[in-house]
Amino acid sequence: MKAMRILYIHQYFASRKGRTGTRSYEFGRYLVGKGHEVTMITSGLANSEFPVCPKEVCCEYEIDGIRVISVAGGYNDPHMGTTMGGWRRMLRFYEFARAAEQTGRGLVPPHVIFATHTPLTVGLAGMTLSRYFGVPFVFEVRDLWPEALINVGALRNPAAAWWLRRMARRIYRDADHIIALSPGMKEGVVKTGIAESKVTVIPNASDLDLFRPDLDGSAARERLGLGHRFAAIYFGAMGLANGLDYVIEAARILADRGADHIVIVLHGSGGKKAELEAMARGYGLTNIVFSDLVPDKEEVARIVAGCDVCLTIYRAAKEQSWSPNKMFDALAAGKPVLVNVSGWLAEIVESNGCGIGLDPDRPEDLADALEKLSREPARCRQMGINARAVAERQFDRSLLAQRLEEMLVNAAQRYLVKTVRLART
Repeated sequence: MKAMRILYIHQYFASRKGRTGTRSYEFGRYLVGKGHEVTMITSGLANSEFPVCPKEVCCEYEIDGIRVISVAGGYNDPHMGTTMGGWRRMLRFYEFARAAEQTGRGLVPPHVIFATHTPLTVGLAGMTLSRYFGVPFVFEVRDLWPEALINVGALRNPAAAWWLRRMARRIYRDADHIIALSPGMKEGVVKTGIAESKVTVIPNASDLDLFRPDLDGSAARERLGLGHRFAAIYFGAMGLANGLDYVIEAARILADRGADHIVIVLHGSGGKKAELEAMARGYGLTNIVFSDLVPDKEEVARIVAGCDVCLTIYRAAKEQSWSPNKMFDALAAGKPVLVNVSGWLAEIVESNGCGIGLDPDRPEDLADALEKLSREPARCRQMGINARAVAERQFDRSLLAQRLEEMLVNAAQRYLVKTVRLART
């Protein structure tokens, strides 16, 4: 099968002009470049890129060859979800899944359907449309639900957890193939009874073009008032799961030590941002700089370029399977990465000499690491060189996109062979 019609469903789709991850955009663009037709169904609500779609109306765009259909359901900005209660978020998730399914039914039949989670409910749309068109369904797992939600304290209702586990098993079972973003996610899917051969790991990719070691970040550095201080940056969502009070506590420890030559930038937004700002004010901290969301990722890349190290921070939890965009972009930027998650993320930075693993229960570890690196510029530079090297070697987006294309083509071919055999019998 040389060229396919691919129906790609992602509630949070964004290009480089958006404010969230661009994995689907980059993969979609790659697939178009290989001659495939890609139709992306996404939410048009709370979308920083596109005009808001009127209620019950779909809007259609073309972005670098990708046909984008934004529906009036759910919301597009994942940061928005961090400001909502659990039940309200779930209702919005179902809203998008229903709108995506209804819109999908009116399209030219695809050869394969690819739905990417989060939220988990997007799999319901992919599963239903797969049956409607009689084509294979490939599901991408970007997070393990409900385990990830339970482990960070975002989900405490046993009935809701049971319902999400039931939904996940149903989607996993119906999918013709599953893509997991980390080894831990694959392990979690397999534990539900899915054959290991049905799950392929394709991690998040490093944006090697956008985030670069040679990028000039001096203007962003000046705008943020960083001066000559050693600067660490966290860029991403500021919700419950991110546990950024850990960073505020580390900043307090640094202030108590008189380490005025170190500053920490928190760039992004989310439901906990106001609380974090209040916490920093309460401590009287001057070594924390809050940076608001910017119009596009090119500016984010310049802000990162203006800092010395990057932070990958999560709330202390049992969950160790995350695959955060920000860490892989930090590697591409050629920055040392300090990560407070054990498991495969810490193994990546430590085994490749491009960062330091921290204890998620000890903000003192972060303070110690920043003080040490601020005094060792040569080591910091070498870590940055190593970071870029591992990004190019293991997380080049073009190589990972090629693997995705192979998975989609194989799924379509297997389904075709299976259909022919059933027809003959």
